[in-house]
Amino acid sequence: MKKAFRPAFAATIPVLCGYLFIGFAFGVMLRDAGFAPPWAFFASLTIYAGSGQYLLVSLLAAKASLFTVAVMTLLLNCRHIFYGLSFLETFHQMGRRKWYMIFSLTDETYSLLCSLQTPAGIDPAAMRFWIALLDHSYWIAGSVIGAVIGGVLPFDSTGIDFAMTALFTVIFVEQWKSTKCHIPAFLGMGAAALSLLLLGPDNFILPAMLAICVMLAALRSRLSGEVAK
Repeated sequence: MKKAFRPAFAATIPVLCGYLFIGFAFGVMLRDAGFAPPWAFFASLTIYAGSGQYLLVSLLAAKASLFTVAVMTLLLNCRHIFYGLSFLETFHQMGRRKWYMIFSLTDETYSLLCSLQTPAGIDPAAMRFWIALLDHSYWIAGSVIGAVIGGVLPFDSTGIDFAMTALFTVIFVEQWKSTKCHIPAFLGMGAAALSLLLLGPDNFILPAMLAICVMLAALRSRLSGEVAK
């Protein structure tokens, strides 16, 4: 288990850089909404939903009901359901750790696990667990730092929520550069663009994800061959 820490940390350095800043942005926004730093810690510890936490700030500020919060969070983060489907067997083999792996499967952690190359002599399950745990700790640290500094220093948080979009863009570029097969990327962009055009920005995510899953499943054999080249 300990041997897997160093390669896991090396793999998560890009997420460390992103999560400290994005978590910081969340902490600042939460503090601006009138919540003390302990709330940033517990929100990131127990919710850990990235864009869902950004949405949470607005809902808390508007004094939305728990039902509204639950429904909006489900709609925004329903993409995580599709992430988990691709790791059903992998997580099942990790024993009791699978429950934490399911909970901690964010966009960035999913990206790392999909492209994970385990060094010789390192337990893959241990490395996956460390990656998930480290990413979570980065997010918590950034959130608390942002909440503390946001309450001490004057800080204009206008536009700070764009940090999440910026990190998604960086991850996409890294995955594009790390693989020769770009068919899944084109399918994803095409499905998202068409869904956005037909359904608008408020309703396009879930239909786009469903379309992507169907297309990837239909082209599974061909894509497996392309990736293996």
